[in-house]
Amino acid sequence: MSGAGRAVDAVDPALRGPAAGSGGASARTRTSAPYRTGHDPASVRPMPRAKANGIEIEYETIGDAAARPLLLVMGLGCQLTNWPDEFCAGLAERGFYVIRYDNRDVGLSDYIDQGPQPDMGAVFSGDYSSVPYRIADMAADAVGLLDALGIPAAHIAGVSMGGMIVQQIAIDFPERVLSLASIMSMPGDGESGKPTRAALEALIAPVPGDLAGAVEAGVRTWRTIGSPDYPAPEEELRARLAAAHARAPRRDGFTRQFAAIQASPDRTEGLRGVRVPTVVVHGAADQLIAPSGAEATAAAVPGAELVLLPGMGHDLPRELWPAITDAIVRTADRAS
Repeated sequence: MSGAGRAVDAVDPALRGPAAGSGGASARTRTSAPYRTGHDPASVRPMPRAKANGIEIEYETIGDAAARPLLLVMGLGCQLTNWPDEFCAGLAERGFYVIRYDNRDVGLSDYIDQGPQPDMGAVFSGDYSSVPYRIADMAADAVGLLDALGIPAAHIAGVSMGGMIVQQIAIDFPERVLSLASIMSMPGDGESGKPTRAALEALIAPVPGDLAGAVEAGVRTWRTIGSPDYPAPEEELRARLAAAHARAPRRDGFTRQFAAIQASPDRTEGLRGVRVPTVVVHGAADQLIAPSGAEATAAAVPGAELVLLPGMGHDLPRELWPAITDAIVRTADRAS
């Protein structure tokens, strides 16, 4: 899931409140052992943490460390486990050393809960002075993780807000990027990628702090913004949502990430300077970030390939993993 960018300005003020936070443990306290849907929690090793850009980031690697490094960056309010295990394993089988991680303010990475917090009323009025960080800071987090892992340059792929982050990495740290895959994202120009009202309402709806309530809220959200032609099986969706809540139930970071999206400048001009092989993948049925966001991104990056997938919404349906994987591999191959 990701933010709707400045497109949120077009909706009624009543819709602009952030999702309710549920509090929770302190930033450095793990409330439960990390685990993934379909795995016995007791059998999963604790994920490592790395110091990066002044914070600690939870990450996991999959595959041969000697293979091509691929950094996966997730979207707004979503944990590293939102990159499905089998999807990551498939990328590893295609020759990548896969690195997935929790962004700041989500999952088991550090939370930016000390100091001033975003005044969302001011943010939606164009005053970003209360916003503690920007997308550029999250891009620096990702590069800091590569530093900690001793990786000089990597292929990078991000979905939704993660797509914004990888775009920013390519702009700010071009020497660290081998190829770029921007998936279900947009350049933040204030015009492209605007959400439907229903999708935006689903995105910002309050999420209860209890497990049952969080799962029900998640089901409603993903049924609204997910792929209409490839709906996730009910049991699988509920298991994934329950696993995410058990791993890290905190929601207060959502508001800060959302504010970071709103406060970050248009990346269009910066994208015009990107010189690495780039693919822009998007669902033709995406209601949260309209396909125009992908079209604007691809138009900005010289030589970018645009892949529009019919029937895909704002998620990663299993049926389309081969197409998405092929796009990432094809683009990485162009780099070599």
